[in-house]
Amino acid sequence: MSDDTAARLSSLRSQLGRVILGKPEAIEHVIVALVAGHHLLMEDVPGVGKTTLAKALARCFSGEFRRVQFTPDLLPADILGSSVYSPRDGTFTFKEGPVFANVVLADEINRASPRTQSALLEAMSEGQVSSEGVTRALPTPFLVLATQNPVEFHGTYPLPEAQLDRFGVRIGLGYPAAEHEADVLFSQAERHPLESVEAVLSAADVVAVQAEARRVRVDRSLGRYMVALAEGTRRHPSVRLGCSPRGTLMLFRAAQARALFEGRAFAVPEDVKVQGVPVLAHRLGLETKARYTGVSKEDIVREVLEAVPVPA
Repeated sequence: MSDDTAARLSSLRSQLGRVILGKPEAIEHVIVALVAGHHLLMEDVPGVGKTTLAKALARCFSGEFRRVQFTPDLLPADILGSSVYSPRDGTFTFKEGPVFANVVLADEINRASPRTQSALLEAMSEGQVSSEGVTRALPTPFLVLATQNPVEFHGTYPLPEAQLDRFGVRIGLGYPAAEHEADVLFSQAERHPLESVEAVLSAADVVAVQAEARRVRVDRSLGRYMVALAEGTRRHPSVRLGCSPRGTLMLFRAAQARALFEGRAFAVPEDVKVQGVPVLAHRLGLETKARYTGVSKEDIVREVLEAVPVPA
């Protein structure tokens, strides 16, 4: 890894740490998702800083940023864009929606209807939008940062498996420790820490870092280890829908990104183990009995990680 890349990632971690206190692991997962080129889903109860973290990451870019507040009445055209008629010359002009940006914050994504949620599928998977018979490329890089409240809360729609599978990483922040929550109170006494976040990366910088991550060496045995983990989720008795091949590929990319984040030009098994839960857990579909007996997807991934032998 070049010294320039190390300095950029260190600056990014420092900027995010000024806003989200006491959550270094969550910040690291966010940076790994960015370096891997993965879309990020933050799921937790209201008020723990999901939107703040997403906005802080977006402020660290000098690329274009758009925020979409997902509500039940939001339509696909409100995200993708639509043609607008001009009475002056009788022509239609396509007006781009907020998805045409480098960083898109999909706030409370599970409050929109499934039809609107699905409008993001092509954009997240292929970096393009098809509207009115025309396919339009999205800017590079393209990153969706989505926040989501648990589906037990009123007025929400669970994300379908197909859309969950397009998020490379899912994290939760959880409640802060008492001492850190006290720090949060005083850090916002005069102004919000978001106001002091500085842009430390440009869109071109992000593309360069992502390309460098793709060059991180991964041994063949480590690749077989990732496949064995995916197979373990598919064979688990509590799982009806295991990790997809897309999930295995995203784990591969996340391991490369984690290695780069740690300052290495090669991936090791620890990179895979650290990224296992945030990359794989949200892709699993549990059996009915497992759901009602309190089995969690995260526990299943941890169980598989313990059971599959680690390559030497």
